[in-house]
Amino acid sequence: MEETVKKSELKKACANCGAELKYKPGTTHVSCEYCGHEEVISVNENGFEELELYPYLKEMGSQRHSEEISMLHCKNCGADQHVEENYKSLHCVYCGQPLVVEDAYKESWILPGAVLPFQIDKNQSFRIFKNWVKQLWFAPNNLKKAALDPQFTKGLYLPYWTFDAQLYASYIGQRGEYYYETRRVRDSNGKMVTQQVRKTRWYPASGQVSGFVDDTLIKASQQKSGRIPGKIAYWDLKKLQPFSSGFLSGFVTEKYTISLDEGHLHSKEVARDIANRWCMQDIGGDTQRVTSMDMKLSEETFKHILLPVYVSAYRYNGKEYNFFINGENGNISGTRPYSFWKIFFAVLLGLIVIGVIVLLAKK
Repeated sequence: MEETVKKSELKKACANCGAELKYKPGTTHVSCEYCGHEEVISVNENGFEELELYPYLKEMGSQRHSEEISMLHCKNCGADQHVEENYKSLHCVYCGQPLVVEDAYKESWILPGAVLPFQIDKNQSFRIFKNWVKQLWFAPNNLKKAALDPQFTKGLYLPYWTFDAQLYASYIGQRGEYYYETRRVRDSNGKMVTQQVRKTRWYPASGQVSGFVDDTLIKASQQKSGRIPGKIAYWDLKKLQPFSSGFLSGFVTEKYTISLDEGHLHSKEVARDIANRWCMQDIGGDTQRVTSMDMKLSEETFKHILLPVYVSAYRYNGKEYNFFINGENGNISGTRPYSFWKIFFAVLLGLIVIGVIVLLAKK
């Protein structure tokens, strides 16, 4: 591989007033927050570029399809975040701890091949959070009434690996077919009753399956805390756009900490699960067993992609809580505080009601 470093696209300034243009969620434009001027984001008309996997795994030192970016490492939770040039001060998107801009360092990363742009903006995400808080049972009144500032909600692009491959597998197993026998047994009352008992006849099975495994999604970062909940970690990958740094304007970008090699090993585990399902479908019958399977993958390619999420950390009574909103579909998940007194009085009220019912029943 030739060693060439792709330079990041420089931040665009507004042609009217000189302010920074930022990505406008749900569109293909960057816009100026001050004068409203908009420009179209230029993307590769040829679509995504799938990169051959094994040349990367064999030559991990190669800088082809890479770029140099500024990074800050959070010493509290371990997250690595791309630093925008215009930030004067910055807090970690996961834990809220201050980050020192002067500690920024340069690091190369494999250039993203695609990005799923934010589909909802920060104000929409804040309204989703406010509605979520209102619906919490036994939440402290102070939390429900809190005028949490939307500026503490950060839009974050998460790194993921996707893997494609042609899959071939040969298998040996068994096909199970149900049949029923009639038995006479005693029921719980001691009476003799007729009962149908299901049994299985097993027949040998073997064969081959093959197909294309598309976009196996593997997370590419993991922190000590603040991990993205599985509840919201679903995105419509059909909305992926060819990578352009314009989509990143105004947002924080996290760098992958799970290597391509480690991600590939995980993707092979997922592929094996897929192959096992295909084998069982091929066996047919009512139930199946796969006793041995030989799986091979070929024509393997990968992409480094970025997926959107809003993250916020807030403190209540000295304890930290996090919430996460999927930046594409608005799904929310988070940790929350409970009011001791609300729970105490609810239990007390319940006991009083039970006591009244018991007293009335004795009269």
